[in-house]
Amino acid sequence: MTKTINSEAGRHAPALDGSATVLRVQGVGKEYKLYPTPRARLKALVTGKATHRSHWALHDVSFELQRGECIGVIGDNGAGKSTLLKLLAGTLQPSHGRIDRVGRVTAILELGAGFHPDFSGRDNLYFAGSLIGIQREEMARLEPGIIEFCELGEALDRPVKTYSSGMTVRLAFALVTAVQPDVLIVDEALAVGDQNFQKKCVERITAFRNNGCTILFCSHSPYHIRHLCDRALWLKGGRVEQFGNTEAVLAAYDLYTRERELEKNGGVASALADAAPGLASAPSVDSGAEGAVAGGAGQPDSQMAPKHAGRSPQPQPLGDAGGSACILSVDVAHLEDAQAGHPPVLQGQDLIVTIRARGRGNERPHIGFMIEQSKGVGITSLATHEDGAAPVQMSDGTWQSVLTFPDLPLHSGDYVISAFLFDETGLAVYDEWFQFLHFRFIFPKPLPGLVRLPHRWS
Repeated sequence: MTKTINSEAGRHAPALDGSATVLRVQGVGKEYKLYPTPRARLKALVTGKATHRSHWALHDVSFELQRGECIGVIGDNGAGKSTLLKLLAGTLQPSHGRIDRVGRVTAILELGAGFHPDFSGRDNLYFAGSLIGIQREEMARLEPGIIEFCELGEALDRPVKTYSSGMTVRLAFALVTAVQPDVLIVDEALAVGDQNFQKKCVERITAFRNNGCTILFCSHSPYHIRHLCDRALWLKGGRVEQFGNTEAVLAAYDLYTRERELEKNGGVASALADAAPGLASAPSVDSGAEGAVAGGAGQPDSQMAPKHAGRSPQPQPLGDAGGSACILSVDVAHLEDAQAGHPPVLQGQDLIVTIRARGRGNERPHIGFMIEQSKGVGITSLATHEDGAAPVQMSDGTWQSVLTFPDLPLHSGDYVISAFLFDETGLAVYDEWFQFLHFRFIFPKPLPGLVRLPHRWS
């Protein structure tokens, strides 16, 4: 099951002035008392003397959720995200401050925790359902829908201890989302299960949101935070570092993580030197070299077979090869063979990437692409559903997208590309080949920098 709390509508209503506010957190803090030994803890209980060391997981956290709003919670490990969600769900009590709720609150924190292993899946529906406030008569009405969603078939009448982790997750999610709550608290639920289950999770959560459910979503995936959430809350060291527009908060958090990586790598100067090895180690472009590069810089037909295929020798797809939706190939045109110790060099000034994938049934998937410095910052990320494009279905039933960057606006350096496969909504990630191909690009003019921005002199 999950850890959940269900507070009846109006229970805390007097504390909330506006009818649109369904959750209010005011000055909440959570202290854990740490004792050096169990004996010291017992002594403190007997004598009343404070011998503990305080660890504050949260400090003075305040925010509000409006009805129908979706808020994403981000932060490093240990920042207090899980503690905050457990406080909001009611499984922990704050050391100080106040939390006011209105309506039914369902928290998806630990999928599968709480099922009785000796009970069958069907019996656990009634047993676990009673723990989260679903009466037997209501469960009898909800049971067909839960069974249909979890797709366990005959296994539903077997003991849960015989289930795989994926089967347990299916049953748990189907149970706790059988009734739409007023507030849904989700902790990384989109990162578990197979691709079909992840898609069903996304569809159900999206349906809740469209029906006016308020959602608090904790995730390490900026992509899902960006596409699901209206606002974002960044926790840092147990405190609210920033709360507001999703893009602004994600940009600030991304800058923070990059600055931290720079410090870890020994300072800005050395990190920048590592981030752009092409500026220091790429061969200089004299007239002869420039002619060689320019000679291959025509306008190739995007449908032509690649001159040199850029393929990961050992890609790491999320999907399997047994019929699931997955990326089949990623080919980069005009990429010369790699030399010992050096990445292959892109011949010419156009970057042409052909991505082929297998979808699920008759669904038209979407394809994403990202390019980054090999040891530095991200350059750009694109997706067909964001650009109003769509993959083309080939005669064998697979899907293909050809992405062209004419006159690639990058300076000399080493770069790495990633490919992604999404469902038809662009929310569920079926497969990813992350940072699977490094290549070197040489710009004919020896200018420093990273990209060539559109500009005009006057």
